[in-house]
Amino acid sequence: MSKFYVKWWLEPTKVPVDVEQRVKGWLQMLEMVKADLNAGVTKDWGMAAGGDYGYSISEAANEAELFTRLLKWIPYAHFEVVPVLTVDQATESVKKAVASAKK
Repeated sequence: MSKFYVKWWLEPTKVPVDVEQRVKGWLQMLEMVKADLNAGVTKDWGMAAGGDYGYSISEAANEAELFTRLLKWIPYAHFEVVPVLTVDQATESVKKAVASAKK
């Protein structure tokens, strides 16, 4: 499984002005986040104290699988997705680069 750093921003035009609707929407969103955490597809999730952006660390087989998961949040959020390496993957890549340079 590949890991991805996902930075997200809420779409301000989609946030209800009515307080009760806004609270209901936030609680529904947070339940969806908890479900992804419990399923293990989201490894970590955080929100800035201002509430309009945050991040997650997600696992997926590939970019297409991650995109499919993110579709449930569109048009309520925008995303920047960056594939990331674990420390073991980075170590292996460095070793391969050194070995290749010696040839």
